[in-house]
Amino acid sequence: MPAVLDPKRRRLVGVTTGLLLGGLSPALRAAPTPRGERVNWPSVTLTDGRRVDAGTLQGIATVVVFFDTGCAYCKRHNPRLERLVRAHPEAPLRVILAAHDRSAEPVRDYLSRLAPSLDATLDAAPLHAALSERRIVPLTCVIDRSGVLREVIPGEMAEDDVMGLIKWTRT
Repeated sequence: MPAVLDPKRRRLVGVTTGLLLGGLSPALRAAPTPRGERVNWPSVTLTDGRRVDAGTLQGIATVVVFFDTGCAYCKRHNPRLERLVRAHPEAPLRVILAAHDRSAEPVRDYLSRLAPSLDATLDAAPLHAALSERRIVPLTCVIDRSGVLREVIPGEMAEDDVMGLIKWTRT
Protein backbone atom coordinates (compact mmCIF):
# COMPACT_ATOMS: atom_id res chain seq x y z
CA MET A 1 0.00 0.00 0.00
CA PRO A 2 1.53 3.36 -1.03
CA ALA A 3 2.25 5.96 1.65
CA VAL A 4 -0.18 8.87 1.74
CA LEU A 5 1.33 12.30 2.34
CA ASP A 6 -0.53 14.89 4.32
CA PRO A 7 -1.34 18.07 2.32
CA LYS A 8 1.53 20.13 3.82
CA ARG A 9 4.15 17.53 2.90
CA ARG A 10 2.58 17.06 -0.54
CA ARG A 11 2.98 20.82 -1.20
CA LEU A 12 6.60 20.74 0.01
CA VAL A 13 7.37 17.79 -2.26
CA GLY A 14 5.79 19.60 -5.21
CA VAL A 15 7.76 22.82 -4.65
CA THR A 16 11.01 20.90 -4.10
CA THR A 17 10.44 18.88 -7.27
CA GLY A 18 9.73 22.08 -9.20
CA LEU A 19 12.97 23.64 -8.00
CA LEU A 20 14.93 20.55 -8.98
CA LEU A 21 13.33 20.49 -12.43
CA GLY A 22 14.23 24.04 -13.41
CA GLY A 23 13.06 26.59 -10.92
CA LEU A 24 9.76 27.86 -9.71
CA SER A 25 6.75 27.44 -11.92
CA PRO A 26 5.43 30.65 -13.48
CA ALA A 27 2.48 30.53 -11.10
CA LEU A 28 4.81 30.72 -8.09
CA ARG A 29 7.16 33.41 -9.51
CA ALA A 30 6.37 37.10 -9.34
CA ALA A 31 5.77 38.51 -12.80
CA PRO A 32 7.71 41.54 -14.03
CA THR A 33 5.97 44.90 -13.84
CA PRO A 34 3.59 45.54 -16.76
CA ARG A 35 4.17 48.78 -18.64
CA GLY A 36 2.14 51.58 -17.11
CA GLU A 37 2.39 50.13 -13.59
CA ARG A 38 4.51 51.19 -10.62
CA VAL A 39 7.77 49.22 -10.32
CA ASN A 40 8.49 47.25 -7.16
CA TRP A 41 12.15 48.26 -7.22
CA PRO A 42 14.56 45.74 -5.69
CA SER A 43 17.51 46.92 -3.64
CA VAL A 44 20.69 46.46 -5.71
CA THR A 45 24.38 46.99 -5.04
CA LEU A 46 26.44 48.99 -7.51
CA THR A 47 29.94 47.92 -8.49
CA ASP A 48 31.35 50.68 -6.25
CA GLY A 49 29.50 49.24 -3.21
CA ARG A 50 26.70 51.82 -2.97
CA ARG A 51 23.11 50.53 -2.56
CA VAL A 52 20.23 51.71 -4.71
CA ASP A 53 16.69 51.17 -3.46
CA ALA A 54 13.29 52.69 -4.21
CA GLY A 55 13.89 55.58 -1.80
CA THR A 56 17.12 56.52 -3.58
CA LEU A 57 15.22 56.89 -6.87
CA GLN A 58 12.23 58.83 -5.62
CA GLY A 59 11.45 61.68 -8.04
CA ILE A 60 14.16 60.59 -10.49
CA ALA A 61 13.59 59.08 -13.92
CA THR A 62 15.62 55.88 -14.15
CA VAL A 63 16.94 54.07 -17.20
CA VAL A 64 18.09 50.50 -16.61
CA VAL A 65 20.07 48.88 -19.40
CA PHE A 66 20.82 45.17 -19.31
CA PHE A 67 24.13 44.51 -21.06
CA ASP A 68 27.15 42.26 -21.39
CA THR A 69 30.72 43.57 -21.63
CA GLY A 70 31.36 41.41 -24.71
CA CYS A 71 28.30 42.66 -26.62
CA ALA A 72 29.22 44.75 -29.68
CA TYR A 73 25.78 46.41 -29.75
CA CYS A 74 26.15 47.40 -26.10
CA LYS A 75 29.55 48.96 -26.84
CA ARG A 76 27.79 51.40 -29.19
CA HIS A 77 24.58 51.77 -27.18
CA ASN A 78 25.93 52.52 -23.70
CA PRO A 79 28.19 55.46 -24.70
CA ARG A 80 25.03 57.08 -26.13
CA LEU A 81 23.55 56.89 -22.63
CA GLU A 82 26.72 58.51 -21.31
CA ARG A 83 26.20 61.36 -23.79
CA LEU A 84 22.54 61.67 -22.70
CA VAL A 85 23.54 62.11 -19.06
CA ARG A 86 26.32 64.58 -19.93
CA ALA A 87 23.99 66.62 -22.18
CA HIS A 88 21.46 67.04 -19.34
CA PRO A 89 23.38 67.35 -16.06
CA GLU A 90 20.47 69.21 -14.44
CA ALA A 91 17.88 66.56 -15.29
CA PRO A 92 16.49 64.23 -12.59
CA LEU A 93 17.83 61.20 -14.45
CA ARG A 94 19.80 58.15 -13.37
CA VAL A 95 21.16 55.49 -15.71
CA ILE A 96 22.04 52.11 -14.23
CA LEU A 97 23.74 49.47 -16.34
CA ALA A 98 22.83 45.95 -15.22
CA ALA A 99 25.64 43.62 -16.26
CA HIS A 100 25.10 39.98 -17.04
CA ASP A 101 28.80 39.45 -16.27
CA ARG A 102 29.66 37.53 -13.10
CA SER A 103 32.73 39.55 -12.08
CA ALA A 104 32.93 43.25 -11.25
CA GLU A 105 36.44 43.82 -12.65
CA PRO A 106 35.55 43.55 -16.37
CA VAL A 107 32.49 45.74 -15.74
CA ARG A 108 34.59 48.43 -14.04
CA ASP A 109 37.09 48.33 -16.93
CA TYR A 110 34.22 48.58 -19.44
CA LEU A 111 32.76 51.58 -17.62
CA SER A 112 36.09 53.41 -17.40
CA ARG A 113 36.52 53.12 -21.17
CA LEU A 114 32.96 53.59 -22.48
CA ALA A 115 30.66 55.13 -19.86
CA PRO A 116 32.64 56.57 -16.93
CA SER A 117 29.80 58.59 -15.38
CA LEU A 118 27.24 55.76 -15.37
CA ASP A 119 26.51 53.39 -12.50
CA ALA A 120 26.58 49.62 -12.94
CA THR A 121 25.42 46.61 -10.97
CA LEU A 122 25.93 42.87 -11.19
CA ASP A 123 22.44 42.43 -9.66
CA ALA A 124 20.78 41.89 -13.03
CA ALA A 125 18.61 38.98 -11.83
CA PRO A 126 16.43 40.95 -9.37
CA LEU A 127 16.14 43.77 -11.89
CA HIS A 128 15.04 41.31 -14.59
CA ALA A 129 12.46 39.92 -12.16
CA ALA A 130 11.10 43.43 -11.58
CA LEU A 131 11.31 44.81 -15.12
CA SER A 132 11.42 42.20 -17.88
CA GLU A 133 12.04 38.51 -18.43
CA ARG A 134 13.58 39.21 -21.84
CA ARG A 135 17.28 38.28 -22.02
CA ILE A 136 18.27 40.30 -25.09
CA VAL A 137 21.16 42.77 -24.75
CA PRO A 138 21.03 45.62 -24.74
CA LEU A 139 17.58 45.88 -23.19
CA THR A 140 16.56 49.35 -22.06
CA CYS A 141 13.86 49.81 -19.41
CA VAL A 142 12.60 53.31 -18.62
CA ILE A 143 10.94 54.23 -15.33
CA ASP A 144 9.48 57.71 -15.01
CA ARG A 145 9.88 60.08 -12.04
CA SER A 146 6.81 58.62 -10.31
CA GLY A 147 8.23 55.07 -10.47
CA VAL A 148 6.06 53.81 -13.34
CA LEU A 149 7.56 51.52 -16.01
CA ARG A 150 7.10 53.38 -19.30
CA GLU A 151 9.22 51.62 -21.90
CA VAL A 152 10.96 48.29 -22.45
CA ILE A 153 13.10 48.61 -25.57
CA PRO A 154 14.95 45.56 -26.91
CA GLY A 155 18.16 46.02 -28.88
CA GLU A 156 20.48 48.86 -29.71
CA MET A 157 18.93 52.33 -29.86
CA ALA A 158 19.94 55.10 -32.27
CA GLU A 159 21.48 58.29 -30.85
CA ASP A 160 18.30 60.34 -31.38
CA ASP A 161 16.16 57.71 -29.68
CA VAL A 162 18.48 57.61 -26.66
CA MET A 163 18.45 61.42 -26.43
CA GLY A 164 14.64 61.27 -26.59
CA LEU A 165 14.56 59.38 -23.27
CA ILE A 166 15.00 62.75 -21.54
CA LYS A 167 11.23 63.26 -21.92
CA TRP A 168 10.65 60.91 -18.97
CA THR A 169 12.37 63.37 -16.61
CA ARG A 170 9.49 65.79 -17.20
CA THR A 171 6.59 63.51 -16.24
